[in-house]
Amino acid sequence: MIVGLDVGTSKVICLVGEVLADGSLEIVGIGSHSSKGMKRGVVINIESTVQSIQRAVEEAELMAGCNIHSVYVSVAGSHIRSLNSHGIVAVKNGEVQKEDIDRVIDAAQAVPISSDQRVLHILPQEYHIDSQEGIKDPLGMSGVRLEANVHMISGAANAVMNVEKCIKRCGLGVDGVILSQLASSASSLSEDEKELGVCLVDIGAGTSDIAVWLDGALHHTAVVPVAGDQVTNDISMALRTPTQHAEEIKVKYACAMSSLAVVDQAIQVPSVGDRQPRTISRHALAEVVEARYEEIYSLIQDELRRSGYAERIPAGIVITGGTSLMEGAAELAEKVFDMPVRLSVPDCAKGMSGIVDNPIYSTSVGLLAYGSKEAEVAEPSKQVMSKTQSKRDISLLATKETGSSFSATKVWHNLKHWFQSYM
Repeated sequence: MIVGLDVGTSKVICLVGEVLADGSLEIVGIGSHSSKGMKRGVVINIESTVQSIQRAVEEAELMAGCNIHSVYVSVAGSHIRSLNSHGIVAVKNGEVQKEDIDRVIDAAQAVPISSDQRVLHILPQEYHIDSQEGIKDPLGMSGVRLEANVHMISGAANAVMNVEKCIKRCGLGVDGVILSQLASSASSLSEDEKELGVCLVDIGAGTSDIAVWLDGALHHTAVVPVAGDQVTNDISMALRTPTQHAEEIKVKYACAMSSLAVVDQAIQVPSVGDRQPRTISRHALAEVVEARYEEIYSLIQDELRRSGYAERIPAGIVITGGTSLMEGAAELAEKVFDMPVRLSVPDCAKGMSGIVDNPIYSTSVGLLAYGSKEAEVAEPSKQVMSKTQSKRDISLLATKETGSSFSATKVWHNLKHWFQSYM
C-alpha cells in the first residue's frame, strides 16, 4: 500500500493506492476534508491542520479497510526555490559506475544555498561523457570525464518542518516530501509532452505552481502566489457577499470568459447581515472573474519569459488543479498565452476512475505514482540485503555449531580419524 497526502490550502486529500502485480496502481481508498490551517501552501495553524489531516486519513482508512502508518506528502508555497546546476568528475576506471554517478551529482549540488533552505529534490537532466552530450543513463559507458546537469529544488526548512510536524502529530510517518507540481506532472503529463517541451500549471486555491519540462527532464519550477482564493475574494468584494457565499457562487455559476456567459441568466446573491438578496446577471459575474484569471495567466507568462523557456515549449500549456475546472479557463488561457492549452486530469491509476478523474486529484494521484517508483527502486536493494543477511545467518550458524569457522575438510578429517580409532 502507498498513501499520498495532498495538504492543500482549501482541502486535504488522502489517497490509498495498491501496487498490482503488473506494476500498475489501483486506488482503494479516498479521504477528503476542508483545510482551515493553511494559507498559500504554508501552515498558519497547526491544530486546524492536524484535525483536517486526521479526518481525511480516517476516511481513507475506512474506505480502504486498512491502517495507514506513513504517507508521501506534497509541499508548495512561495518559499520554494529552484536552480539548474552543473558538476564534473573524472571517471575512475574508464567505465562509468554507480559510484561515479553519485559523485558527479554530489559535485553538481555543491552550490551555496541559504541556511534556512532545505533541499527537497535533485533531479538529473542529462549527462555528458567527454564530448558526447544528451546521455540519459551513463551507467556502463566508457569515458574519462563525466558531467551532469541537474535541477535543484529547495524549500524553507521551517515551512517543510511544520508540515511534517502536523503529520507526525497524527501518529503518521513521512515517507517523502514531494514538490506539488512535480507530483502533478507525474499524473497529468505524457512522456511525449515532456520530451517535446511543455509547461504544467497547477492552479490551486492558494498558489499557481509552474513546472517546465524539456527533453524529458524538469528544467524550471516556480510559484505564483495568486490563485483561486483571490477569485473568491474578488467575487466577495464586487458582489458584497460573505466569503462562503462567494465560494459557492464561484463553483456553481462563475465563468472565466465573459463572452461565454449568457447575458440574461440571473443569479441570486446573498447579502451581508439581514439585507435582502440581490440579483445580478451571470455575464456581470464573469467580467469580475475574467479580470483575475487574466492576471494569473499574465503573471505565469511573465515568469516563463523571465526564465527563457517561453519559446521552448512547443507542446504548449497544460493546466490542472481545482481552479482550472472553471468554464472558459482553458479558452482564456489559449487567448493569453497564444499557444495550445489543454485541461488535464490524472490518468495513471486504476480504480475509482469516476471519482479521481478530476484535476482536483492531480497532486494526490501523482504522489502515489511517485511513491510507487521509489518503491520499485528500493525493492531490489531489499532483495540484495535479504540474500546477504541469509548468507551471514548461515555462516553464523555454522560457526555456532562448530565453535569456529565452518570447514568441510576439517569435519571429514575428524570423522575419518574417529572410524580408524574403532577399527
